[in-house]
Amino acid sequence: MSILLPAEDPKPAFCLRALFWLAVSALTVMSLLPAERLPDFTASIWDKAQHAAGFCLLSGLGLWAYPGGRKRTALVLGGLMGLGAAIELAQGATGWRHADLYDAIANAVGAAGGWALVQARKRWWAL
Repeated sequence: MSILLPAEDPKPAFCLRALFWLAVSALTVMSLLPAERLPDFTASIWDKAQHAAGFCLLSGLGLWAYPGGRKRTALVLGGLMGLGAAIELAQGATGWRHADLYDAIANAVGAAGGWALVQARKRWWAL
């Protein structure tokens, strides 16, 4: 069985899902930490690109960990877009971060980009 195909065996499926939720947790924590506690390299990368890349990764992992039809895809993407908006609202509630609508948009663009990459891989793999 290739690891690039949806997992039918429960062990790989569990591992993929655990990896996805670990990544969701890590991104959420890093998004809510004070900026001075983040690694130095994060300041040198364009902020919106960081948001899009993070949610692109989450989207790819989520769609890989939870393969299925349109309903499951919509649930993963909708959940990630909701998470992106919730993170921005939570940042606005902290005293050390601020909410930014454009960050929420970058999160959604990244999630959609992850979906597009998964679709491209499926079509390429089918050839």
